[in-house]
Amino acid sequence: MCGIFGIYGHKDASRLTYLGLYALQHRGEESAGIVAANGGGKVKSHNGMGLVSDVFNEKTIKSLHGNVAVGHVRYSTTGSSISKNIQPFLVAHRKGHIAIAHNGNLVNTRQLRRGMESKGSIFQTSMDSELVVHLIAKSDKKDKEHVIIDALSQLEGAYSIILMLNNTLIGARDPYGFRPLCIGKLDGAYVLASETCALDLIQAKYVRDIEPGEIVFIDNKGLRSIKPFPPQTHASCIFEYIYFSRPDSNIFEKNVYLTRKRLGKQLAKEHPVKADLIMPIPDSGNYAALGFAEASNIPYEIGMIRNHYIGRTFIQPSQFIRDFKVKIKLNPIKDVLKGKRIVIIEDSIVRGTTSRIRVKTLREAGAKEIHMRVSCPPLISPCFYGIDFPTKKELIASNRTIESIKDFIGLDSLKYLSLEGMLKSMLLPKEEFCTACFTGNYPTKLSKKVSKKMLEKN
Repeated sequence: MCGIFGIYGHKDASRLTYLGLYALQHRGEESAGIVAANGGGKVKSHNGMGLVSDVFNEKTIKSLHGNVAVGHVRYSTTGSSISKNIQPFLVAHRKGHIAIAHNGNLVNTRQLRRGMESKGSIFQTSMDSELVVHLIAKSDKKDKEHVIIDALSQLEGAYSIILMLNNTLIGARDPYGFRPLCIGKLDGAYVLASETCALDLIQAKYVRDIEPGEIVFIDNKGLRSIKPFPPQTHASCIFEYIYFSRPDSNIFEKNVYLTRKRLGKQLAKEHPVKADLIMPIPDSGNYAALGFAEASNIPYEIGMIRNHYIGRTFIQPSQFIRDFKVKIKLNPIKDVLKGKRIVIIEDSIVRGTTSRIRVKTLREAGAKEIHMRVSCPPLISPCFYGIDFPTKKELIASNRTIESIKDFIGLDSLKYLSLEGMLKSMLLPKEEFCTACFTGNYPTKLSKKVSKKMLEKN
């Protein structure tokens, strides 16, 4: 998933980028980095493993001089969780310095990489993002605009990208529009960010989204836009609304909070249940639970309290760390739960192991009945576009019936929102979304090697 941020034309570019990454921390907790340039050829970078607040301090921020900066918080889907894979990825080349912050996942990485290695390219990382830098460096096009078009035209899959090419800031989205990226303005400076919550924090004004297939170039002449690629049917990631994005953000031009409430209301219509209280699993289940409670006229209660010093369990790089953090992340309120019939609202079930631990905890707290309602359909297919459930083996709903999942988790009942109900709840036309993780119907062509490896990988 990852969070990306860029700014052009502000004297405090690195500090604002730091704040922007802070707002986008939910999109990646493995590492963080910032590259800054001063327009005179000097480029500085700082990065590290861990949270934004762990990687940067006042001294490092002050050392990143310049009026242009690019930042990144990482959640790995391609490339190991190691220091050499931290972004932004920065290189010096005959074309000047190139820095890239990438959100998404390419599906033709193997073919491109093998082709370039056979011609002498040497890769420093295992990230698909590094391919873009090599393609830019190898391009024989004469001007900046055509170099970028040449590089991006060879990519297949999902990308929202912020590039720093010398003293130009560049933003681009793939023609399908899988991942979000928006434009803002602050004191005459241009800002690019994964989500509008980053604009809100630095008090930048939202201008618009970068459109699918659009490339914007920002320099001392202002912003110019091109749309060089053939149009495609849009395939915005619907999971951004269900789980990833912050509820105070507008992504793909629509509000996340309102969408999650609509999902909860539709879920209550499809799968009503007799119960004493509705409770979310904090925090991503909060807003669907509000909608469910309103539609069902059952009291909404906070049955578990979250320790906010623990990160998001789903985006941790290993199952061991996920299991450990589940145990210390949430604590039940026994006096609220004891002897009650409760309905848990979950945003999704990926592996099922986290839900199983939580339900066991609720049983031990004295809950009489535990019903679960999920605000999306069963996840049955791997994602090739930037979400970390890449194999069928990891997806519990691809290997078990709903009844079997119910028994595995330890529930009295389990119901999922229908595909039709989910799409009906969106504030955009249903044709705008990628739903491959629920249907197995992928919007891009996948090579047999890619799909076989990803589907069967242990």
